[in-house]
Amino acid sequence: GRCSTQLGRVSNSISRKLTCETMGTPETRQRPNILITGSPGTGKTTLGQQLAERLDFDFIECGKEVREHELYSGYDEDLKCHILDEDKLLDHIEERLNDNRGGCIVDYHGCDFFPERWFDIVVVLRCDNTILYDRLAARGYDGKKIRENIECEIFGSLLEEALESYKQEIVHEMQSETSLQMSENVERITKIALSWKQK
Repeated sequence: GRCSTQLGRVSNSISRKLTCETMGTPETRQRPNILITGSPGTGKTTLGQQLAERLDFDFIECGKEVREHELYSGYDEDLKCHILDEDKLLDHIEERLNDNRGGCIVDYHGCDFFPERWFDIVVVLRCDNTILYDRLAARGYDGKKIRENIECEIFGSLLEEALESYKQEIVHEMQSETSLQMSENVERITKIALSWKQK
């Protein structure tokens, strides 16, 4: 239910500005930080785990972090899911993303609230609607939640969000429907990450 729950955002920028002097940037990072985004069911977590193992990077599965550390502001009865508190999540992962060593892979089904400076490579996974429907149904999503996510995919909402939030040259759209495509995506992103140069 990414598209339907656009909540008012309470800015916590003052505390973040205080860390500016020590934070990593694309210029100072030793290794790239990677964001993997896409609709639920497109394979973000599987890809993130495989990449982290391949590159020896840290993997941050935001959905899991939100659940385990209660980084939410309430519960959406309509969509049967917790409502993300974006500031709590950002505060929770900021130290890792600001580290000059880099080498973090973040997986989440949204991307416009992360600081642009955190990521050097942004991957948007796409999936055929029929395949996505089956995957979400297998997860036990109800009809309304499936429809909302399928609509997001049809309209390319997350690709648009990524292109509006990050420089176009670092955004990579990839199909994620088969295990072969998953393997190809791992190879492709590994090459991009290993050839990443500090600007």
